[in-house]
Parts: sequence; C-alpha cells; structure tokens
Amino acid sequence: MLSKVFQKYLNNMFSSDLASVMQWWLTIFLIGIVFVPITSLIFSNFLDKGYIFAKIIGIASISYVIFILGFLKILPFTQTTIFIVIALFAGINILIFRQKLKSAIKQFNNGTIKIILFEEILFLGVLLLWSFIHGHAPDIHGLEKYMDFGFINSILRTDYFPPKDMWFTPFPINYYYFGHLVTAVLTKLSFLPSNITFNLMLSTISALSFTASFSIGANLLSKLDIKRYILYAGGILTALILNFAGNLHAIYLFFKPYQNENPLPFWQLIFSSQTFPNSYWYPNATRFIHNTIHEFPIYSSVVSDLHGHFLDIPFVLLTIAILVSLFFKSKLEIVNWKLVIPLISFLLAAMYMTNAWDGIIYLILTIFIFGYLILRKMLYSKDLKSQNSKLLNLPISSFISHLSFLILILGVGFVIFSLPFNLNFKPFASGIGLLCAPKFLTDIGSFGPFLFEANHCQRSPIWQLGILYGFFYFWVISFIVFIFRKLNARRYSLNASDIFILILILLSTLLIIIPEFIYVKDIYPAHYRANTMFKLVYEAFIMLSISSGYIITRLISNFKFHPFGKLRTNFKFVYWIIGLLTLTLVFLYPYFAINSYFGNLRNYSGLDGTKYLKSSYPNDYEAILWINKNIKEQPVILEAQGDSYTDYGRVSTNTGLPTVLGWTVHEWLWRGSYDIPSPRITEIQTMYESKNLEETKNLLKKYDVSLIFIGSLEKQKYPNLNEEKFKSLGKIIFQKEESKIFEIN
Repeated sequence: MLSKVFQKYLNNMFSSDLASVMQWWLTIFLIGIVFVPITSLIFSNFLDKGYIFAKIIGIASISYVIFILGFLKILPFTQTTIFIVIALFAGINILIFRQKLKSAIKQFNNGTIKIILFEEILFLGVLLLWSFIHGHAPDIHGLEKYMDFGFINSILRTDYFPPKDMWFTPFPINYYYFGHLVTAVLTKLSFLPSNITFNLMLSTISALSFTASFSIGANLLSKLDIKRYILYAGGILTALILNFAGNLHAIYLFFKPYQNENPLPFWQLIFSSQTFPNSYWYPNATRFIHNTIHEFPIYSSVVSDLHGHFLDIPFVLLTIAILVSLFFKSKLEIVNWKLVIPLISFLLAAMYMTNAWDGIIYLILTIFIFGYLILRKMLYSKDLKSQNSKLLNLPISSFISHLSFLILILGVGFVIFSLPFNLNFKPFASGIGLLCAPKFLTDIGSFGPFLFEANHCQRSPIWQLGILYGFFYFWVISFIVFIFRKLNARRYSLNASDIFILILILLSTLLIIIPEFIYVKDIYPAHYRANTMFKLVYEAFIMLSISSGYIITRLISNFKFHPFGKLRTNFKFVYWIIGLLTLTLVFLYPYFAINSYFGNLRNYSGLDGTKYLKSSYPNDYEAILWINKNIKEQPVILEAQGDSYTDYGRVSTNTGLPTVLGWTVHEWLWRGSYDIPSPRITEIQTMYESKNLEETKNLLKKYDVSLIFIGSLEKQKYPNLNEEKFKSLGKIIFQKEESKIFEIN
C-alpha cells in the first residue's frame, strides 16, 4: 500500500510534472526500441535478450556519433542532427532484424516477452519514484551541482565540440564530460528544458541502474536449477542492494553520536535504543575513514550531483552485462571477437570520457574475463586430445600471446574511440604516490611517475574497513565456504555464474586494498588519497552488490547451508540471523538519507531545478530567464568571480555562457596550477572597479567580453564597482531593479 505521504503528493506530482516525466520516458523508450535488434544479438543468451541494455547502448551510441560529427565539424549539435543519427541507427537495426528475422522471432517467446514487460514497468516505476523524490528538493544548488549544470548548459549552446568551459573562457572543458553530453542529447531530443531534465536525468540513472542490475542478477541466477520466481526475487534483491543499500555504518543509529571528524568504534559508545536514531547524519557513512571518501550509489542518488561517477553507472552495468554474456558462451561456441572487441573498446572509452577511473577498472575486469575465456578454450581443446591433460601442461606462451593480442586490439580500439576527447583534454593527476614510503625513497622524492612524499602515511583501521564492507564479506566468506564444502564433497562443480562472481570478488577486493598502498596525486594536500579511494571503492561497491545479490539467493536456495558443517542446528539459526541483521542494517540507510535530504518528503516542489533563484536572487533569476530566451550562441559574459561551492558563477552556470573565471579551486584542479586561474581574479576586479576606461577596455578585449552582468553578488564582491563607465562602453539590454546586463559596443 502506498504511504500516506506518497498518496498525498502523488496527485500533485501528476498534475504538475507527469507530462514531463512521460515525455522523457517515451524518448528513452523509443531509443531502446530502435536498438533492440542489435542488442538481442549481443545478449542472445540472456533471458530478456538484453532488452533493458538497448536503452543504454542506444543512448551511448547516439551521443558518441553526435560528438564525432560535431568534433569533425560535419554537422552541428542540433535536434535535426540527432534525428538524422537516430534514423541512421534505425536503418542499421532494421537491416539486422530482416537478416535475422526467423531467429529473432524464435528468441522472443512468451517468457521473454513477460520479462521484457516486467523490466519496462520496473524502469518506469523507478523513474516515477525518483522523479517524485527529487521533486521534494529539486534545487540545482550546492555541492557540485553548479559545475554539472554549467557543463550541460554550455554543451546545449555549442554547435561543435569540444564544448567551452563556462568558467574559463576561451578554453574548452578540461573534464570528463561525456555523461553531461549524454544529458544534453536527451534534453534536446525530449524537447524539455535543462532545468527540468537535470532532475529527470538523475532519476533515469537510478531507473537504468535498477533495471540493469536486476537483469544481470536474474541472468546470473538463470544458470542455477531454481524456480522462476526465485530467479526474479534474486534479480530484485541484486537491484535493491546495488541501488538502495548503504553499509554497516547504520549501526551507529543505535549509539550516541561521535564527533564527525573523530569516529569511534560503536562498542565504545553508549547504546541507547530509546533515542533511536540518535541524530544520525547520513553523510558520515561516506566520510568514515579519516580524510577519505567512500561513497556508494544510494548516496549519489540522494545528494543529487549529476557527476561523472553517477552518470557512468549505466555504462558500467552494460559492460558487466556484456562480459556476463561472454561468460555464458558454451565451450563449443566461438566468441565473435570482431563484434565484442570494438564494442567493449567503445564502452571503455565512453566510461573513460565520463569517469576516467572506470575505463581503467573495467579494462582490468575485461582482461580477467578474456584471460579466463582463453584458458577455458585451451583446457577444452587439450581435453579433446587427451583426457589426462593437466593445467600445468598448458602452453603458457600461447596463453600469454593470445591474451596479449586481445589486449592490444582492445587498447588500440580504446585509443581510437577516445582520441577526439583526448586531443583537447589534459589529465590533472601529477603522479602515483606510495603511502608510507621509507626514508631512503622520500629522500629521492620521485622516480618517473612515482612519488615518495614524506608524511604521507594514511592507512585505514581494519575495524573501519569492517564497518564499510563487513556486510559484503560476510556473504563472500559464506560463499567461499559453501563452494569449498561442495567441491570437497565432490557433489558439485563450479558453473559459469559462480566463476564470474569469484572474479568480481577478486577485483573488488583489490580495489579496496589498493588505496592502502598507493594514491594518485592531485591538488588536495591533506586528502591526498581521497579521490583514489573514492573512485576505486565506488566500483567495488557495485561489483560486490551484484555478487551479494547472487550469493544470498544462491544460499537461500540451499537453505540447509551454514558454514559450521555438521555442528548443531542452533549454529545454522545464528548464522542466518546474523545475515538477516546485516541485510536489515544496510537497508536502514536509505530511509534516513532520503528523509534527511528531501525533508521527510513533506513538500513537493516540482522538478524545476532553478526555481530557488526566484526567492534567493529574484532579479538575477529574471535576468537569467531573459538571457536563455534572447541570447544565442556563446558570447562571453562578465560576472563576479568567487570560491567553489558558493553562489558565484550563477549566471554562467544557469545559462551556459562562458565567463572569465568561475569557481577558482575547480579551475585550479582542471588546469593543474593555481597560477593559471589566479591572475584573472584581480583582472575581473579591475574590470568592475577601475576608473581607467582604457584599462577596462583592454581587459574586456583580452577576454572578448561582450556582456557585463551586474547584480547583488557583483555589488557585494566589488564595493567600488564603477557602473557609469559601462554606459559609455555599451548599452543596457536588460534591467530589473538592481540587476542589469550591459552589451559592449
């Protein structure tokens, strides 16, 4: 039954935003339908024929082709171009469908149709749910939202790529913006404004992530001898863990709060169920280990940053699904490497252009999978010749050469697909640091890309790692014991799904361990391993979520299992109680996080992410609306410069017009040195305050400024603002009380 809160605001949402949500859903639905033929070939061995992944493949492919057409200056980024590209892909898919018509019809039996309908309903349901949730705090304001929204608006205004950096004219964006480009493509295709689609894209990522993880979970379980309803339940459990589970930090709900910067073991705190939830602050679960970040998908969904690590989740799950499909090939089937290699190369490039670390992480996963497939083929080939063949007799050189060749082809494809992006991108990492380097290395300082910095010795206490990942490893250890006992009793052999899960566990464990030994150097002095840990363990969480959904369903279907062998039944009871408690704890997190961020879902405000400006800066809001309606292309607009995470940069962010300098620390990170953006700080002040007309004109010309914005923040930042000189340099084209826009002659 729907909660009273949901019932109260459901009609409100439907009356104000339902049309936009359905228009957006229809856009994505049609993209998916276009790409069903080629997707059904890739996922011919999936229960659902990869239906839900057709949406992701379609979105990625259309966006990339538009990017290439714009990069090569062949066609501008317009709605017409998007429709041309879709028509091209539709033609290709129709040809595929006609050639494979008989086999395609046979594939889509009643069971396939049912699961496809279920997935589409699931997708729409999650899209509506998260649209409803985001409607309670839609403001594109705070954290990284200004940055993400600014990228999207700048891309929407551009004709050709790369897009302009709205905070550092005249340079292009030096960040991983492919996910923002995808958002811009869907925005133009849906005919909806970006202030609405920002929140719809957040909801879409959650919906795609939920249904994609359901499909992966269900298809992994399909290799087991279990009933269909258990398979569906396991898929739902996988989706719930990946998209809604937190970590065991939720145990602090029952204890007296610790100081945010000084977490203590919960057993050292005062237990108090009477004051539950004890002022629980949900972000602490992502900042538990000192000076680090260890987020997970539900946190990203809640805080509503349209950032690369969140935008990339659908591409990540698509890549995992393709690798699962490869794994399901029988020993007699020949993998179509001509199709698989380019596709995975493309996805690795798409992930890299969206969230660079993911390209590297899933390249490693792909190498693991390819290595296993080659090894399996070699073992099978030798078994055909001799039933007594041993692993030790395999030609290692042949294995290495085959794997190296595939990695080489994969790498070449990745380089080709990512080349247009890389030609205008400069990485802002400056080396790989070794944690707790010995003195003889710190005396050297560096060697090639490796850094040996003194006083860089942060390590994570084991008990804190246990709080963060104890839920997953309770089930991982159970699974390993389960397999060991079965194999030891010679009553069982590993199936493809078991082996795939073990590979996910292995890579996830490595990703958790790596930040304890090395870090990638950036500009943050005290938080030097924060980004490294963040990007690695985020993907570990995703892979361990898939693993846990599979393992829990696997063990429940063998309910007699407990890791204590032939010991008393009481131990089995205790084991399953502990497992249920850990599952309950991780699912407590979204309840408190969602209610905290979205105001207990009491006041539905709609999906317009810029409405807050109407109350915070009403005159500036009117000016921004006027700019978006009347100013075409991307002329440079001068506005006040300010620090990151402030309201400075509001005009460039909300319009996509480039300004001289926006959030300084962000530009410092993207440009690699504070010396690059810092001179502009005083130059902007000079342009606003100088009484020397010639000096002002020279600076305006230097940065090709054609519009001057004056509002409340400009007058606050520059108390000696000389407004009269702008009247002699141009004319007022907009005025609403204190907010004005000058156009320079």
